[in-house]
Amino acid sequence: QCLLSGSWQSDTGCRMVVSTLGEDGRFSGSYLPGPATGDSEILPVPLQGSQQDGAGLVPQPIFSFTVHWQLQEAAQTTVFLGQCYVGTNGEEILHVLWLWREATDSPTEDWKATR
Repeated sequence: QCLLSGSWQSDTGCRMVVSTLGEDGRFSGSYLPGPATGDSEILPVPLQGSQQDGAGLVPQPIFSFTVHWQLQEAAQTTVFLGQCYVGTNGEEILHVLWLWREATDSPTEDWKATR
């Protein structure tokens, strides 16, 4: 059984803490970018998400969460989508893809807004 609640760290040093996991699969917590961002003054940012199965019946659930960055220069949001796996040695592993979106001033700039 892969349990999403708890503390996670990526290969690049980003950290996610899932502090509340409800019976309906919704969760909240915080996200902190790792040293790869180059900004030592970034504080943890709240996250909101949900997992496929809040009751714990799916052993390796699919999940998603959103982080809305509170930056002065531009509105930015990152969406994460992944699955929680249990490895052969019993270790829980998250495999995640993400999209980062920055607000633009016009549709002609849309091409550069998503990474």
